[in-house]
Amino acid sequence: MTTRPVRTDDRPQTGSRPALLTFLGGVGTVTGSKFLVESDHARVLVDCGLFQGIAELRRRNWRELPCDGADIEAVVVTHAHLDHCGYLPRLVRHGFRGRVVTTEFTARLMEIVLRDSAKLQLETAQHANEHGWSKHRVAQPLYDDSDVDRTMKLVETVPYQAPVDIAVGTRLTLHPAGHILGSAWARLTLEDGRTLAVSGDMGRPGHPLLSPAEPFSGADVLLMESTYGNRRHDEREARTNFADVLTRTLARGGTVVIPAFALDRTEVVLHELAELRREGRLPAAVPVYVDSPMALAALDVYRDALLTRAPDLRPDVTATGTAVLSPEPFRAVRSLQESLELGRAGGPAVIVSASGMATGGRVLHHLRRLLPDPRNAVVVVGFAAQGTRARDLVDGATAIKMFGEYVPVRAQIADVPHFSAHADAAQIVDWLRGAPAPHVTYLVHGEQEAAEALRERIDHTLGWTAVVPRSGERVLVR
Repeated sequence: MTTRPVRTDDRPQTGSRPALLTFLGGVGTVTGSKFLVESDHARVLVDCGLFQGIAELRRRNWRELPCDGADIEAVVVTHAHLDHCGYLPRLVRHGFRGRVVTTEFTARLMEIVLRDSAKLQLETAQHANEHGWSKHRVAQPLYDDSDVDRTMKLVETVPYQAPVDIAVGTRLTLHPAGHILGSAWARLTLEDGRTLAVSGDMGRPGHPLLSPAEPFSGADVLLMESTYGNRRHDEREARTNFADVLTRTLARGGTVVIPAFALDRTEVVLHELAELRREGRLPAAVPVYVDSPMALAALDVYRDALLTRAPDLRPDVTATGTAVLSPEPFRAVRSLQESLELGRAGGPAVIVSASGMATGGRVLHHLRRLLPDPRNAVVVVGFAAQGTRARDLVDGATAIKMFGEYVPVRAQIADVPHFSAHADAAQIVDWLRGAPAPHVTYLVHGEQEAAEALRERIDHTLGWTAVVPRSGERVLVR
């Protein structure tokens, strides 16, 4: 991982043909974001995420891209969530040797995410081979740790708001997005002078740790995420619901398990638990466990950011220090043996564990143990994509399948999506408001209903031309 000097001497070339934009992922779904930009002299990929959720989406991870990995000069990563960076080692396995350009803290978090992903994929393949549940004769991981090693050697970090040339005739500037630590929205200036902006995932202004996103300042073409394009966040209601579920569950001697994304969501949940502890609503005698090696590693990165006063953290948070993430007594569960022993500890207790959509990780063992008991509760604190166990729970499933068998759902299920790090529909429009209208705004990284709702809102509120593209569609950047 290196930091590349910023170059600002070369100006965009003129007389070139318009660039071609291809939507390779993140269309009609909140996963698999990949946007290929091809000009006369360069191919650049913005984000390189894994598909997650239903089987049809996951199978797309095994399909070849429409161009060879070796033909891509650079990949821009907006932030470290798996659905935006998790395909990178696969791309490297298929010949990519270009530059992976991102911010410093995204690079640090991305390595944690990719190594965890490689480990989980290897474990899943081994389990499938041992128990015979894979459709493939010999199940293989999508990539392994050696692919991650090669990927991280290609990473170059750049600061916010510093233009850098990443390919011939292609200049990149990253701006704070307020979504997770290190997250950015990207602006590409192409060789014909046209500009393309990609929102990545847009943070909500009320994030308890991060400063709001830098306002959108315009581009010829905009790719705008639409995860919550049909919803509104109510922060006060979210805090009340969260506290009420904890209070009732702990009072009946139950355990609260919180499937939480290891990046940012765990930090936000711990911040909220620390507040409840200080208010006396979370008794000091009730232990809080963080059972996710990846989340604990990410917590260390967040602590470093607090100590170094990272630019995307809120000033009032950096003034507080690392105590903002410490709902004492907070217990780190690092080994698998410690994780298994939680099953014998009993309640009342709070367990924060990954993954957030319950697609893998240690949280599955806790769910299998806790779901059949009505004293317990599962709190889903973020967006749950179609086809994930978290979505099934939110939608009222009476049983969910894990480890080849169905587990009855008798525990209380609480949906508290307002802890999400994504902006809601109104917040997205507010972020866009005041900027010159792009020629076209493409609504990406959202399920179809949410994307269409945001399209209508942008059309009626701002009067902009907004389009929901199709998967694989190609358009000119004009």
